[in-house]
Amino acid sequence: MRALYITRHGGPEVLEIRDVPDPQPGSGEVRVDVKVAGLNFAEVLARQGLYPDAPKPPCVVGYEGAGIVDALGPGVTTPAVGSRVLFMTRFGAHASAVCVPATQALPMPDSMSFEHGAALPVVYLTAFHMLFEIARLRGGEHVLIHMAAGGVGSAELQLCKTLPGVVTYGTASAKKHDFLREQGCTHPIDYRTDDYVAEVRRLSEGRGVDLVLDPLGGPDWRKGYSLLRPCGLLIAYGLANAHTGGRRRILHVVGQIAKMPWFNPMKLMSDNRAVAGVNMGHLFGEQELIARELRALLELYAAGKIRPHIHATFPLSRAAEAHAELEHGRNIGKVLLIPD
Repeated sequence: MRALYITRHGGPEVLEIRDVPDPQPGSGEVRVDVKVAGLNFAEVLARQGLYPDAPKPPCVVGYEGAGIVDALGPGVTTPAVGSRVLFMTRFGAHASAVCVPATQALPMPDSMSFEHGAALPVVYLTAFHMLFEIARLRGGEHVLIHMAAGGVGSAELQLCKTLPGVVTYGTASAKKHDFLREQGCTHPIDYRTDDYVAEVRRLSEGRGVDLVLDPLGGPDWRKGYSLLRPCGLLIAYGLANAHTGGRRRILHVVGQIAKMPWFNPMKLMSDNRAVAGVNMGHLFGEQELIARELRALLELYAAGKIRPHIHATFPLSRAAEAHAELEHGRNIGKVLLIPD
């Protein structure tokens, strides 16, 4: 098979295509002939050496994809050989073949393309888990969504639309605001020219929001917390502020960590607010939970309530260009890789 390796930490030049033996499925696993794989910001950070969960180089990353089952491990009868599936895996998806737990390879609806299948698992699962498993979102609530034009952000906007009367505030550069409105964003905010805290207060008539979904980290967690209404919730699920658009800069990372707020339980009680953290990569052992949430997403897709927006697809041999789209914030929606 062909696989995309991170040979060492650094810029896009450290990516390399290698030919390696096909993997063999173990007990409880299936092997998937990968047609399309998803690229996420986590993999860009892994390349830079800023993603602590990533394996050490040389390594193959990638959490998701879609393809055709072509081999079964011991004890597996379903999904059958020949099944079209989308899948999640603990790394290894950026390759032409990968072995994954059978419970995390779900048959796709007939109407779903491989591109949509590969674009759905990570970003929609992250969004669904935060909105409905952690926040228990209800109709009529107000939600602040950062990086709203990205893969997770656009999924959050679409999922918020599945409930009546949810008001969304999405931060993104001005050129992406039309896209945000198409995804259902009530109030797009240009974070480059406007103070988003002041804008949310103005637009909400000083009341703030019920939920903040924040992949930024650093000082933005403090700002988001300040916008919460009584009983409001801040969910932290990333540290994008540690990223500087290139090689890792340790002093910058340390500076962002130093600016993080420290949430004291006594203050949380006094403020009647809550803070939660989400790292979907640390939930891979919860196969029943992940499978249940993926099935719910497939039902929403079949009902026409969610549709991944594909920004661009790149062959594995041009993965450096794909990384650059995410690294420099040019993407609107999902970036995909196709084995070649």
